Amino acid sequence: MDRGIDSPYTLYNGQVTREWSRERSISRRRVWVLGGIGVFLAAALLAGFGTGYAYERLRPTPLRVTDDVPAEGPTLAKAAKDSENKRKGLAAKLTKTAPRGAYIVIDQTQNRVYVRKGDEVLRTCVASTGSGFVLRDASRDNGRTWTFDTPRGQYRVISKRENPVWKKPDWAFIEEGRPVPRRDSDRFEDGVLGKYALYFGNGFMIHGTLYERLLGRSVSHGCIRLGREDLKALWDLAPIGTPIYIY
Repeated sequence: MDRGIDSPYTLYNGQVTREWSRERSISRRRVWVLGGIGVFLAAALLAGFGTGYAYERLRPTPLRVTDDVPAEGPTLAKAAKDSENKRKGLAAKLTKTAPRGAYIVIDQTQNRVYVRKGDEVLRTCVASTGSGFVLRDASRDNGRTWTFDTPRGQYRVISKRENPVWKKPDWAFIEEGRPVPRRDSDRFEDGVLGKYALYFGNGFMIHGTLYERLLGRSVSHGCIRLGREDLKALWDLAPIGTPIYIY
């Protein structure tokens, strides 16, 4: 049985045989493919049943309202009443601690002075407060320094002076580049503090200024400067003992 040189059959020991290695390889592949498809279908079937079962187990249980839950109406009403009572109590405490008469509030950020009485603003003044600059005495080895800040806190009007005279401290001469005088009589200077001055301690005061064009800026050495009209109004509204709040 001769099929030519290209035939898949060969003659072995006088008999025609098939190329078994090729055919057996193809058969094995078919078995693996069919087996894989079967395993996939079985796994998909089981997974479907399992997913449905898990979904049923995790389904949320509806909330149930029982008679044990108290009604909201009375509870909210009581809470609102308690809150209102607390508010009234705090308001009463604030009323007791607030100044009874006029008081002065100084806002350094905005350079404003307010004269208030209770919740009413009697006067709003444009001011100049401390510059925050630092001056160093370079003429001495001790290296004295001064920082020109307006103090913060609560004070009172200690005294009031009309046509005040300024006793210049050391830093005023150093700032001007002049020697510090030895005699106190050489320190006094008239007319630089305006017509009125209200002292509130540690050398600080509310007074007038020769440089009204600079009002609204932080340019002072720590005192509070006001214009002529505002200074006169403050003088009239703030007797000795008037509280001063600076922030």
